[in-house]
Amino acid sequence: MRWDRLFDDLQAQLAAADAAEVAGELTERTRLELSRLTLADRLLAWVGQPLAVHPRVGPTLSGELRDVGPDWLLVGGVAVTLVPARAVTSLSGLGVGAVPAGHGLAARRYGLSAVLRAVARDRSPVRVLLTDGAVLTGTVDAVGADHLDLAEHAPDLARRRQAVRAVRVVPFAALVTVQPAPGTTSLG
Repeated sequence: MRWDRLFDDLQAQLAAADAAEVAGELTERTRLELSRLTLADRLLAWVGQPLAVHPRVGPTLSGELRDVGPDWLLVGGVAVTLVPARAVTSLSGLGVGAVPAGHGLAARRYGLSAVLRAVARDRSPVRVLLTDGAVLTGTVDAVGADHLDLAEHAPDLARRRQAVRAVRVVPFAALVTVQPAPGTTSLG
């Protein structure tokens, strides 16, 4: 009967419209969720994967993304480099995708100053690249809320009073990278 075909056709049209509406809602919900993701959230989901970091000054840093916080990231292989997030101009190799459920920076409340305090406690010599291109070597003596004190000395010498050439105060805004000094392999 023609009525049966007419109702079947109407039912198919309604089902198609419902499917399109659900797909549209899903697409919009996905866009909304992605709009709430921070770069730090995306990076946290990428820990353990290869990444290239392009800082404002200096060479591209390539290696494994080792760790990330709300305003910093660690990248590298044997020698790991600490990079303040604001010193990053772009990233290459970061996969596309949402952060897995449960991921987030709530458990990673420690910011750049906390990481730098750990470096200061370790007393290992570091190599610091600044936004003006200057490279400093020495030991982080103290860390404030937005700056650090660096006792400048040769990277192959321990931090001793007689080895210190100067103590320089470096605002975090001037930091591009903090790396182990030549001859050392770890930060903190």
